[in-house]
Amino acid sequence: MSTYIVLLGAPGVGKGTQADILAQETGLVHISSGDLFREHINNKTELGALAASFMSKGELVPDDVTIAMVEERLSYSDCKKGALLDGFPRTPTQADALSVILNEKNASLSIVPYITASDEVLIERLSGRWTCRAPGHHTFHMIFSPPAKEGICDIDGSELYQRDDDTVETARKRLAVYKKQTSPLIAYYREQGKLVKIQGDQPIEGVTKELLSVLER
Repeated sequence: MSTYIVLLGAPGVGKGTQADILAQETGLVHISSGDLFREHINNKTELGALAASFMSKGELVPDDVTIAMVEERLSYSDCKKGALLDGFPRTPTQADALSVILNEKNASLSIVPYITASDEVLIERLSGRWTCRAPGHHTFHMIFSPPAKEGICDIDGSELYQRDDDTVETARKRLAVYKKQTSPLIAYYREQGKLVKIQGDQPIEGVTKELLSVLER
């Protein structure tokens, strides 16, 4: 039996960190929409060019482009047992498309953990984040998880930099956009009885423990 999970949560709530941990614990493939965008753009695919044309203008990538990327990725053999989706779907339209894609595999969404945290906590996390320039895009935080050597990635030794969207002002805008865009999606999955709230204000280990407990049930 396959297991498909959608992980919801605002920027800075720790979705990527938890998705990586859950992938290791469950053996499910972690599929990040952000990673898919970067992969297609770097490989100069037709879908990548389409995505880049919108991202370069600061616009959201259209649903049909995002859906096509995810559908292609879910067709790979490593997704036969299921997948952990992070950053997709973002809209009810994308959620409907995911249902169709999974239905064609005689599968359905198992559960939708929704990691929550206060705006204050999220802004603190987002505005202190630094990212490495290597393909792994490893992230550090100057307060919560600083690198051993300032400005250098612990994992691959590449330079760390702060992205333009990791400032306090941009963090507030990102959260506002997220809430406006995702609130219908939260209602969508709540109505289906698949949404489960997870408290994201606690330490990483506590969030993981809650998530694993929910998945086991």
